[in-house]
Amino acid sequence: MSAPKQIYIAIVGLGGVGKAFLYQLAFLRQRLSKQSPSIDLRLILARRSTKQLFSSNWEHLDTTTVASQLDKNGSPPPPFNETFGQLARAPGKVVLVDNTSDQGLASLYPMVLQRGISIVTPNKKAFSDKIDLWQAIFSSAANGTGSASNGYVFHESTVGAGLPVISSLKELVETGDEVTKIEGVFSGTMSFLFNSFQPLGGGGGKFAAEVKKAKELGYTEPDPRDDLNGLDVARKLTILARIAGLNVESPTSFPVQSLIPKELESCSSGDEFLEKLPQFDDQMDKIKEEASKEGKVVRFVGSIDVPSKQVKVGLEKFDASHPIAALKGSDNIINFYTKRYGSNPLIIQGAGAGGDVTAMGVTGDLIKVVRQLQ
Repeated sequence: MSAPKQIYIAIVGLGGVGKAFLYQLAFLRQRLSKQSPSIDLRLILARRSTKQLFSSNWEHLDTTTVASQLDKNGSPPPPFNETFGQLARAPGKVVLVDNTSDQGLASLYPMVLQRGISIVTPNKKAFSDKIDLWQAIFSSAANGTGSASNGYVFHESTVGAGLPVISSLKELVETGDEVTKIEGVFSGTMSFLFNSFQPLGGGGGKFAAEVKKAKELGYTEPDPRDDLNGLDVARKLTILARIAGLNVESPTSFPVQSLIPKELESCSSGDEFLEKLPQFDDQMDKIKEEASKEGKVVRFVGSIDVPSKQVKVGLEKFDASHPIAALKGSDNIINFYTKRYGSNPLIIQGAGAGGDVTAMGVTGDLIKVVRQLQ
């Protein structure tokens, strides 16, 4: 029997998503070792902002203990270029799992791919930054227009965590369907916030109180302004618009409504912002009342109108019967209107945030790369 094929895994970022990914990697490693022909997935690098652990003899680092080993025995991380140089010398194919939102690392993707290293990642910044970076990434990837010996790149979990949003859109486009409109709630935070601010049956709390509650439950970023400025949703729309064929320059090149009152943009901290936000509750109450009078609810959505090339993010009112109005908890919903699906859109709905489901999207992408490398 021939020896199993070895594929080497390098992980950057061991936060919530990184830890969940390690657990899923252990499961996948076991599964692939039992299939025929078998594959030996080896974790050879774990890195966070302050430390790096590298297996210089290319032996597998134990997924269950690697995080504590990194803390105990990790050395200060060298520049990324140096780390990628080490990885390029591996005796087999390497997959970089970038679980960060690091802009600097994202800008190195083209070079990483050109060195034959594949990338799977939930890092939105790589695919929503200036369009030049997007073009450089896909012209360097083996599954773009790059050389067959270059690495592959997959980024399913940059939109909708583990939901099959990107793969579905790609399939629509690649099978010749005509996507006319994409519309939805793309942020688990904003979904939770507006579902509790204006529930379908009426009621709901004051806006500032709901923001505070969302933060306490861990739904928002440490500074809630990072959610309320709409940029997270704008990044996701930029990615989908590009896949749909629109050359969107950047997430700030189209209208994005920020829910941060002008007067509070300069608050020195998230805590100060939360403290002062109740002074502006009247503005949001007014929006809620207007929607109620029309028998509607207000939701924070993103939309892409493909024929007119219009992309926008902000508050919109929806009839109670609309699928977007009926969302629960922190779920995402994405509606694809296409020629093939007619007046009833293809709807993808479910948990769009959280370490486990985001890691699932990353692990799913890793499986795609492993298939390509077999």
